[in-house]
Amino acid sequence: MCELHTLEVTCQETFAQIKALSTLEVADHMLGGEVHGSLAHAEKVRGQIPKVATQEKKKTTGQAKRCIQYNLCFVNVVPTFGKKKGPNANS
Repeated sequence: MCELHTLEVTCQETFAQIKALSTLEVADHMLGGEVHGSLAHAEKVRGQIPKVATQEKKKTTGQAKRCIQYNLCFVNVVPTFGKKKGPNANS
């Protein structure tokens, strides 16, 4: 029957102090919690970047504007209850 020896490691031991043909079980823990991906870092970086004002775009003209207007009013409409919201509503 094999004997069980416990060796407390204090970073002063060498391999010569461990018996030959012995099985080692190493238990260690990492500092800090688990972070999946780098979302915590991304939020920090995003807050540090200065806000840049959006540039003005030229308005679409002619057929393109009418096509967008038609799609907003009739094609992409989701039937909901209540009063219809206007085309400039921000909600």
